[in-house]
Amino acid sequence: MAVNDTKLADAENPVVAMKCDSDDVDLAGRANWLRAAVLGANDGLVSTASLMLGVSAVKHDVRAMVVSGFAGLLAGACSMAIGEYVSVCSQRDVELAQLEHDGRRGGDEERDLPSPVQAAAASALAFSVGALLPLLAAGFIVGYRMRVAVVVAVATMALAAFGCVGAVLGRAPVARSCARVMVGGLAAMGVTFGLMRLFRASGI
Repeated sequence: MAVNDTKLADAENPVVAMKCDSDDVDLAGRANWLRAAVLGANDGLVSTASLMLGVSAVKHDVRAMVVSGFAGLLAGACSMAIGEYVSVCSQRDVELAQLEHDGRRGGDEERDLPSPVQAAAASALAFSVGALLPLLAAGFIVGYRMRVAVVVAVATMALAAFGCVGAVLGRAPVARSCARVMVGGLAAMGVTFGLMRLFRASGI
C-alpha cells in the first residue's frame, strides 16, 4: 500500500519527483568527485613519501630528500593531469558521438558532460595536496633518523585519514578501509626504502 501511495504521489507531482532524482544524481556526482580527490591525494602521499624515503636510504642529506620529493610532486601532478585529461576527453568523445547518433546534441545532456580541463586540474591539485604532506614534514628537520621517523608518522596519520574519508564516501567499513590503506601505503614505503638500502650497502 505504501509503495502504491508513493507511486501515486510521484504521478501527482512529477516535477517534485524529477527534482528529487536530480538531487540524488548531484549528490552521487559530488561523492564520486570527492572520492576521486581522496584517491588522488593518497597517490600523491604514498608515491612522494616512498620516493623521499628511497632517496634517504642512499643519501642522508636533507636537501637531496626534499628535492627528490619536490620533483616527485611535479612529475606526479603533471602525469595525473595529463592522464585524467586524456581519459575524460576520450569519455566525452564517446558520449558526444552517442548524443549525435540520438539527435540530442546541444541540449542539457551535452552541457552536463564532464570538463577535461576541470578534471585534469582537480586531479593535479589532489595529488599535490597529498605530496605536500611528507615534503613539509621533512623540510624542517635536520637529523636523519628523526626526519625519516617524522615522514613515516605523518604519512601514517594521513593514510588513516584518507582511508576514513574514502570509506565514508564509499559507504564501506571504516576500520577495514583504514587498515587496508595504511598497510598498502606503509608496504610501498617499506619496500622502496629496503630495496634502496641494498644499493647503499653494495656501494652502487
